[in-house]
Amino acid sequence: MALAGLSGSGTLWALIKTQRGVIDCELFPDDAPLTVANFVGLARGKRPFRDPRDPNATSWVTGRYYDGSSFHRVIPGFMIQGGDPTGTGTGSPGYVLVDEFSPDKIHDRPGVLSMSNIGQSNTGGAQFFITLNPTPHLDGIHTVFGQCSDAGVAIADDISLVPRDEHNKPEEDETIQRIDFEWRSPGDS
Repeated sequence: MALAGLSGSGTLWALIKTQRGVIDCELFPDDAPLTVANFVGLARGKRPFRDPRDPNATSWVTGRYYDGSSFHRVIPGFMIQGGDPTGTGTGSPGYVLVDEFSPDKIHDRPGVLSMSNIGQSNTGGAQFFITLNPTPHLDGIHTVFGQCSDAGVAIADDISLVPRDEHNKPEEDETIQRIDFEWRSPGDS
């Protein structure tokens, strides 16, 4: 369902549109199929979730989960984190995902797209982060489900440098306007 309507050939890319530009990331559906399907489904409004902005939510809703959310945690030289519509870092879609680790998909370079969790196995849901440098201490803890382009990493790095508070939250919102997807042929990145 999440990838329905996204038929194509080549590699699947996420286009994370921000006010600073588009962070484009190749996705890894063969290595992290559940995580990629979840990310795509939430972004496209195909994956039901419990709205984290409503503390009394008991029913499942659909909608473009990430649109209008922000990068709520930014640490220069480390990473930027987003995917929480509440903007607090505590929001969840109302379910968790099983971790998906692949020996060749590790945090060994800038631009690794990974699923955030609450510090325990199998607790990812919707929040994600983009690394700005190699972060091998995250291997085997966070599911790697994509790799951003060099141009995308430059935008993520710019976002990480904004003024922020003592909790690494930007003083002004760094908004994810929307996330779209496209297929690219090899060499088109």
